[in-house]
Formats: sequence, C-alpha cells, structure tokens
Amino acid sequence: MPPTTPIWSAVDRYITDLLIGPDTALDAALAASDAAGLPAIAVSPPQGKLLHLLARAMSARRILEIGTLGGYSTIWLARALPADGRLLTLEFEPKHAEVARANIANAGLGAMVEVRVGAASDSLDRMIAGGEAPFDLIFIDADKVGYPAYLERSLQLSRLGTMIIADNVVRDGRVADATCDDAAVQAVRVYHDMLAAEPRLSATTVQTVGSKGYDGLAIALVTA
Repeated sequence: MPPTTPIWSAVDRYITDLLIGPDTALDAALAASDAAGLPAIAVSPPQGKLLHLLARAMSARRILEIGTLGGYSTIWLARALPADGRLLTLEFEPKHAEVARANIANAGLGAMVEVRVGAASDSLDRMIAGGEAPFDLIFIDADKVGYPAYLERSLQLSRLGTMIIADNVVRDGRVADATCDDAAVQAVRVYHDMLAAEPRLSATTVQTVGSKGYDGLAIALVTA
C-alpha cells in the first residue's frame, strides 16, 4: 500500500529538520512569496538542497534557471557558486521577478544573480544569437508546455559535461499514460522522447514524493 501524502510531508519535515534546519533567508523568501500571493509551487527544502549539492559537486560556475518564481530555488543554486560565479534566471511574470529580486538581495546574492523578465524562449533565443557562453548547470522549472522548446535551446547553451535538470516531469504518474490529453503531460512526454532520442545526452528520471506531492526530476548530462 503506497504511503499517503501526509506521510510524505512528515518525512519531508523530518529530513528538513535533521539535515537542513532553519534558514533565515530561505524562510523569508517563502514568506515573502506567500505574502505577495505567488503560487506555493517552489521546490521543497530537500529538493532545493539536492539542487545545491549537485551544483557544488560539479563545481558549477555558470548556472541558468528557467522559471524563477520567488527565487527560492535560485537562492539554493546561487549558494553553490564560487564568489565569481554567475546565475541567470528567467521569469515571465514581472511581479514574480520583483519578489524574487528582493528575496535574492535579502540572501546577499544580488551581485551574482541576474533576473531577466520576459518569455523564456525569447530570452533564450537572444542569448543564443548573442553568443552567450555555455552554462555548467541548467534548471528548468517553468511552464510545462514550454519544456520541449526549453530543452532544445538549453542544448545550444550547453557544453560537454553540462547538467540539465527539469522539475515536475512525472505529473502524479500521468506521464506514463499516452492517452492523457492534458497539455502539460503531453509536453513532458515529448520532453522524455527528446531525452531518449538525443545522442548527446545521457538521462534518467527520478520519481519524487514529499510535501509537493508525487512528481519527478529528469536529470540529463551532456556527454558529447
């Protein structure tokens, strides 16, 4: 019998209390996002710590985030950077970007993080056309319908060894249902098809449970 969501949330709290603990800047970012009426869809603390550890393990110096929301995951990722590192995060909603900038500044990371506002595909196209240097890690956590386009563009902003991580790709298990007519589910199915077909990538998807429910992360490494 699968565990219930309350059990998942209790385990998340246990992990957070034991291995992460209170964090003034991160807690303030969530509180400010909630007060501003942003949707409560930021990654969980254990997921944020996972992103941080992956970025640190690969000694990332340049990180691209597609989908900022209130800057919670941005803070986790930026903290993994060296002093001269850079994180560029793309956000469609001006209100979200405003909240994120304040949260990032409050965390003392304003000097290394840039928040760009606008449609992510347009921003990515301008970066590609302008010869933007490749990123070490790319985190995709934006509108799911855009995921295939974001992966295509992310590959153009990658190098050998770049890691591309996409959140929310299991969709309560519906990703395995080819008959599901939900646009987000169909988009993440296309995303998986692209991962499978792309010879430059080695990828896997890990199912996740916790306070955010049942979903998953797709993790791909540029190998050629």
